Amino acid sequence: MKRYVIKILIIFIGMQTLIAQEEVPQDTIPDENYREDQFYIGFTYNILQNRPSGISQNNLSNGIHLGFIRDFPINEKRNKAIGIGVGYSYNSYFHNLKATETSAGVSYEAIASDEGFKRNKYRTHEVELPIEFRWRTSTSTDYKFWRIYGGIKFGYIFSGVSKFVGDNEKIKFQNDDFDRFRYGLTLSAGYNTWNFHVYYGLNKLFKDGTATTSGEQFEMNTIKVGLMFYIL
Repeated sequence: MKRYVIKILIIFIGMQTLIAQEEVPQDTIPDENYREDQFYIGFTYNILQNRPSGISQNNLSNGIHLGFIRDFPINEKRNKAIGIGVGYSYNSYFHNLKATETSAGVSYEAIASDEGFKRNKYRTHEVELPIEFRWRTSTSTDYKFWRIYGGIKFGYIFSGVSKFVGDNEKIKFQNDDFDRFRYGLTLSAGYNTWNFHVYYGLNKLFKDGTATTSGEQFEMNTIKVGLMFYIL
């Protein structure tokens, strides 16, 4: 299902990009009140920093991010602006840190090397609030330009799932150990359609006190690296 969603999103990006980048007729009157980049969609590779001892990532830990940002120019040339928006983010993290529900709470331990499994991951769905300072070389009639957007993004995990699929066992449950409130620094930079994007999480992915069965406290935070596409 996810594969089809990604294909649809890629087609959507291509169509919107072609529309947004059509050549503007020479006799078009410049719009002195134009705004830029109202919609965004991004694809990232998600990295878990500060993992417990013996824990490694595997497979493709990916993220899909989309939303709307209101552009508020702050200078006469309108090439500097503040962007405030709202969006949705899906994130997956594949690794070998197995989570199991018990009567005492959730238990976390590394999957034994001799234990066969197909996949083990954490999955989150988030509502996001991005706030950006925006600099670009655009004008009201120039749709190909350089941009640098930096800022902070707040989020709230409304669904966090731990899932394990082994040879003889399947585990899936809503995990309340996630720290639902998220915040981190963002940077997007590029030219025209293609923009490099990075998110650096400033708080831990799990609540304070969450630990492995060996007593090692979780200190994991997230880094997301990928591409961001902006659409008028």
